[in-house]
Amino acid sequence: MLKPRLSICFSRSYATRIAEKPPARFPDPLVNHPNAVVKTLKDENLTFIHRPPPTAPSPHSTTLAPASPLLKSPTPPNKRAPMPPLLRPSAYNATPPRMLDEDMKQLRKLRLSNPEKYSRTKLAKMFKCTPNFVSKVAALPRPQRKEFAREIEAKHENVREQWGEKKATFVAIKQKRREFW
Repeated sequence: MLKPRLSICFSRSYATRIAEKPPARFPDPLVNHPNAVVKTLKDENLTFIHRPPPTAPSPHSTTLAPASPLLKSPTPPNKRAPMPPLLRPSAYNATPPRMLDEDMKQLRKLRLSNPEKYSRTKLAKMFKCTPNFVSKVAALPRPQRKEFAREIEAKHENVREQWGEKKATFVAIKQKRREFW
């Protein structure tokens, strides 16, 4: 008596290619629309597809008199209409009046005559303007500016010498951190 042979392979087999999803086949929305009228011309190999609008036109909304405010043309600005609030608090301040030419000449003369006595802030208070305006209108010559910068740096160095070890270390760390900004 012959016994049937079972040949079972216990080895693992692998797929030869990566499974992928087949490409989607979406129906053509023009052709598959239930109300679409398709007209094909034989000679020119041309197809016309007409779909009626999804809703009937409303008598209340046309292009000449649209119901939507987005379709309406912008209205001319009304002078009496309330305006939105200003963004910056400085915008509420009135602009300062322009300085006269004689005042500018006087400002330059004072600044160049004695820059130590007539500093930018002092002249700004005298002429009711900003220190930045004084620095633009009555700028000192470059050598004089560099001398002032050296004097201020020397004063700051004197103050830094009085710092303790801890504060000097923290300031050095802060400067090092700023280098990486």
